[in-house]
Amino acid sequence: MMAAMFPPRARTFLALAALLALGACAAGTAESAHAAAGGDISQFFLGLWHGIIAPVMLIVEVINRLAPHLLPWQVRFFEAKGTGVVYDVGFYFGLIGSPLLIGSRVRRRG
Repeated sequence: MMAAMFPPRARTFLALAALLALGACAAGTAESAHAAAGGDISQFFLGLWHGIIAPVMLIVEVINRLAPHLLPWQVRFFEAKGTGVVYDVGFYFGLIGSPLLIGSRVRRRG
């Protein structure tokens, strides 16, 4: 139903824009390290975000390991400075609520 709303070029553009947005907020960036130093609440939401984008970032990290110079950026699956229980709890909540995982659950039922 959503596919009928956007022509193929618009869907491609939206997918590329989403990919760039995910890359900008990924673990291992300077912005992510700055947010991790902001206290428990920011670490929770940072972990939540990294959990939501974890399925995509896992693919990006595998590509970076197999072909190091293929992608123009280096990211990590976890934020190295996001240590502690608060970040981990947010990460797992985000992983449980990841759109990719929710989509796979919906397809199994249908």
